Amino acid sequence: MPVVDQRSAPRVPRRRPAPRLAGRKAPPPRGRARSLWPYALIAPAVGGMLYLLVYPLVRAVLISFQDFRLRQLISGEAEFVGLRNYRTLLTDPRFWEVVRRTFLFMAINVVLIMVIATLVALMVERLGRIGRTVVLCSLVLAWAMPVVAATTVFQWLFHSEFGIVNRSLTSLGFESFDRYPWFADGTAAFAILVTLIVWQSVPFAAITLYSALTTVPLELYESARLDGAGAARIFRSVTFPMLRPIFLLVVSLEVIWTFKAFVQIWVMTRGGPGDATTILPVYAVQTALSSQRYDLGSAASMVTVVLMSGVLVLYFRQMLRQEDETR
Repeated sequence: MPVVDQRSAPRVPRRRPAPRLAGRKAPPPRGRARSLWPYALIAPAVGGMLYLLVYPLVRAVLISFQDFRLRQLISGEAEFVGLRNYRTLLTDPRFWEVVRRTFLFMAINVVLIMVIATLVALMVERLGRIGRTVVLCSLVLAWAMPVVAATTVFQWLFHSEFGIVNRSLTSLGFESFDRYPWFADGTAAFAILVTLIVWQSVPFAAITLYSALTTVPLELYESARLDGAGAARIFRSVTFPMLRPIFLLVVSLEVIWTFKAFVQIWVMTRGGPGDATTILPVYAVQTALSSQRYDLGSAASMVTVVLMSGVLVLYFRQMLRQEDETR
């Protein structure tokens, strides 16, 4: 075999690397810079949340352990008094009456909201396309109405002299409701506020439950009907077990919503007549503003947070225990 001289062999020219284009993107960052980039993106949101939510909570906790009145608010110097504000609060008979009324208010609202929202969701599921669209649009419009505007409308509806409710009842023959002062009667004012809270809360709960109902397989309903199950049995054995997590979520949100209801009560009755509509958030504001006892108001707010958290913890434990028993 002939030997080829390498020096006489033709040389293949080397390919030069293509010039880097000016608009070409740089490679993604590597190492430590790449690992810190997601945290840098969420840092503004986390910082805003800490400033708007965590700082006021910490500040309220500190004030609840201080002697903090109008003088301390101006001077900025307050003395720590330990648990004195909490002892004053917990030994006040009016406070425990307000706590009882708060739990009653919450229980009535949550039960009515969940019952009505469930019925509305089941009705929407059975409507045709046009009827479903009309009902859902109406729910969204009612849900989108501002709280203060809705409260003002309810004030007009139950106005003693110009309200449409009194005029309608009088025209139907109930002469005792002529110029009836609804907001001067504690029970009537309480019932009006419950009606307002339920009216504002049902749209969210109904839309959420309807969205969950659309995820239930139709084959389960058909199998239950073939076995002879009625509507109540189907809901108890098929629908509710499938929607239990959503029910848990909606109930917990409604507990929070009704427990901290303040704007509606403050705009409509300011807790009156007397203390008939005073619940814990209203009591905290009244305590802070009536005699500039911001320390007692902060203590009442902290007790409200603790009680609301305790209710939610007990509810979650009960629901999880029931789920474990059904498995």
